[in-house]
Amino acid sequence: MTATQSSTIPRLEMRGISKKFHGVSALSNVDLTVYPGEVHALMGENGAGKSTLMKILAGAYENDEGEIRINGEIVKISDPKAARQAGIALIYQELNVASNLTVAENIFMGSEFTKGYLLDRDRMNQEAAQVLNSLGASFAPNDVVSSLSIAEQQQVEIARALKDNSRILVMDEPTAALSDRETERLFELIRKLRADGIAIIYISHRMEEIYALADRISVLRDGEYVGSLTREEISSERLVQMMVGRPVKDLFERRPEKQLGSVVLEVKNLSDGRKIQPTSLKLHAGEIVGLAGLVGAGRTELSRLIFGADPKASGEVFLNGVPLRIDQPSDAIAAGIAYVPEDRKDQGLFLEMSCRQNIVLNILKRNANSGLLNFKKLGTVASKAVDEFNIRLASLENRALDLSGGNQQKLLLARWLAINPKVLLLDEPTRGVDIGAKSEIYRIISDLAAQGMAILMVSSELLEIIGLSDRVLVMREGRLEGELTGTDITQENIMAYATGATEVGI
Repeated sequence: MTATQSSTIPRLEMRGISKKFHGVSALSNVDLTVYPGEVHALMGENGAGKSTLMKILAGAYENDEGEIRINGEIVKISDPKAARQAGIALIYQELNVASNLTVAENIFMGSEFTKGYLLDRDRMNQEAAQVLNSLGASFAPNDVVSSLSIAEQQQVEIARALKDNSRILVMDEPTAALSDRETERLFELIRKLRADGIAIIYISHRMEEIYALADRISVLRDGEYVGSLTREEISSERLVQMMVGRPVKDLFERRPEKQLGSVVLEVKNLSDGRKIQPTSLKLHAGEIVGLAGLVGAGRTELSRLIFGADPKASGEVFLNGVPLRIDQPSDAIAAGIAYVPEDRKDQGLFLEMSCRQNIVLNILKRNANSGLLNFKKLGTVASKAVDEFNIRLASLENRALDLSGGNQQKLLLARWLAINPKVLLLDEPTRGVDIGAKSEIYRIISDLAAQGMAILMVSSELLEIIGLSDRVLVMREGRLEGELTGTDITQENIMAYATGATEVGI
């Protein structure tokens, strides 16, 4: 028994939980045990069943089989109110706050104090202040929530849970929208809550967060419980093996070295006149070129210049030896160049539109006759893409917003690949997705290269750069600092160029 399991009675036990939707099994005989004063990480790839299990705990779904125990007693959680009464609170990635109300009004929403027919704001502010002080919050009860940062709004939700005397707190990807400093403050708060005896279920795909916080980890795969690890047993290799069913070394299927194909894309002295210095590079058919460098080195800016998303000050772009005039993204698309941006939500997807609409947006013109769209053909394209990229959704009419991060990323890839590009520019292609979705995206990228596509891939993950790239170009301060091939593609060599160590002979 670990230090966090000082009590012999678990705070939460979910035993033999099963759930089906329209006859399809989402969970099958799943177990989860969490102790007081424990940060328990729940991990698994997209579709593993994490969200379904937590929605059963929160009362949004009812389990078909199994039982739930709180402090050793069987409880029936039939709706969210029953969950709150059982001391369970969920902090979702998409925060559930009313931005036009004050902090105190949000904390006491649904359980307001009144004086006759009026709100007792003084009492609400006073009791809210006590909870906020216990969290070390720097804002006041009468502050309007819209004036707070995302991290502070998150604290409002946690304060609401503590006001309700919640002893089980579920946090779903809580750092997704936080800065590094805000993340560290959240970690400090989580450690304080743990010390106060609260049982915390922490859902995240970020390995570094799991190492920093988790006392134990439970892993789900394909709706089934795989197993649990104590803090001492945690390793990236073991976690990946449990989540995807194969070792980490098998995530990257290295293609045999081969002769380079013809030059597909050539960039000569391309510059924006500000950050990007005159830059030249070549991409060959069937080649994955990794573009590495530290944050701010200019990798994204160079990709946007090639695609025409930002205006160039000088330079030329050639496709199969033919000079291109790219003044805007539509010029690049017409030439057969696709660009998957790093921020899929703000720059990539139309979140409120359906998955079908998102996939076919770039090919509407080529599937129209006299201004009338060929909906049957567009529907076929969308359905084929969903199958090919294993995008997990109930219907093509689902909103993009409703998909998980990994499925959103595959949806964005599907849209750009629908134009049948000759060149694919990828900017952080696996940012914000779990290890299972990463594995699928790696397969897609490798398959595209094997089919002859020329790929330029920006990534801040060195394992990704090293595992996928045939060549690596390293940027520093807006210019290409070096090129690596074969066995020279190592973390040490990449960082030497990225930091300028090669210039001073370190």
